[in-house]
Amino acid sequence: MQIPFVQGIIDRRILINYQIEPNTLAQILPPPFQPKIINGVGIAGICLIRLKHIRPKFIPPILGIASENAAHRIAVQWRDKGQYHEGVYIPRRDTSSILNTLIGGKVFPGTHHHAIFNVREQENDFQVTLSSDDGKTHVAIDAHLSNYLSKSSIFPTLHDASKFFETGSLGYSATTQVGKYDGLELRSFNWHIEPLAVRKVASSFFDDETLFPKGTINFDCALLMRDIEHEWHATETFCS
Repeated sequence: MQIPFVQGIIDRRILINYQIEPNTLAQILPPPFQPKIINGVGIAGICLIRLKHIRPKFIPPILGIASENAAHRIAVQWRDKGQYHEGVYIPRRDTSSILNTLIGGKVFPGTHHHAIFNVREQENDFQVTLSSDDGKTHVAIDAHLSNYLSKSSIFPTLHDASKFFETGSLGYSATTQVGKYDGLELRSFNWHIEPLAVRKVASSFFDDETLFPKGTINFDCALLMRDIEHEWHATETFCS
């Protein structure tokens, strides 16, 4: 029995984004997901998100929970029952919350792995690192707020980048059962994105040359969202 939806505040959300050669992405995506292509490349990345006041609708905000979380995401498209869909495929979720690891994939969609997060924020500077308990996930970013989108970005403007990621609100997460994916939709009520200038970024997943050989992946940009009212809605489990 799953909770149909929860609500709360996105206190801080950093989107670390990469441009990846489509055939490389296609090799790591399970069917029926295919890379969503923009200007000849696929887009994937990591969402580092701090949530607060997360609770079912009938519970007051003061009783909601807070947590640091990370989701590895790949922009995808697929067909199901003759209809075209787009969203993100999420091969891995990590969280600072023991509760999330216990209820993820059971009471609420998405299997979560526990990780230690270290966060330092000062005015408009952001330093976030995480290391998962199982040793499979390591992420680090050092960035500061900027007035401009990264010159390396495939997106012509910040508005174009914002629209692309806003349409990727429906995500399907890998589960312990092959071919079964938990669905979760993000509904944001005051969507707003700001650009980040990155001093350093590292990822055990995207830096792995056995998955992404040299020449198939490039850093695109990093984006920031703050103080976003939102809801997470569970969707029907998808079986390929």
